Amino acid sequence: MAKARSGGIVEELFDIIEQRKEGDPEASYVARTFARGREHVAKKVGEEGVEVALAGALGDRKGVVSESADLLFHLLILWSDTGVQPADVFDELSKRRGVSGLAREAGKRRAGNKR
Repeated sequence: MAKARSGGIVEELFDIIEQRKEGDPEASYVARTFARGREHVAKKVGEEGVEVALAGALGDRKGVVSESADLLFHLLILWSDTGVQPADVFDELSKRRGVSGLAREAGKRRAGNKR
């Protein structure tokens, strides 16, 4: 079995989500998720993130892969719901290329954006 690469799969899945979000909540998981509201969507992202973290802490590679797919799927729903395009996130990642994460965090603290 050939390994899937990112080659547009994120954008393809995002487009499918965009198409289905106004659909029938009785017939579409995506439409049902949107119908439950942004708070529900955000909670799903949080739940899936915790599941990824737990699988990682346990060293469960298969679980990390499966839960990461769930996390990415729900993150794409959240992006759609908040008007974020995949290109917006990819552009932000490109801006960070070659910038030390430690330097970025120090800059945030100096700017008053403490975490």
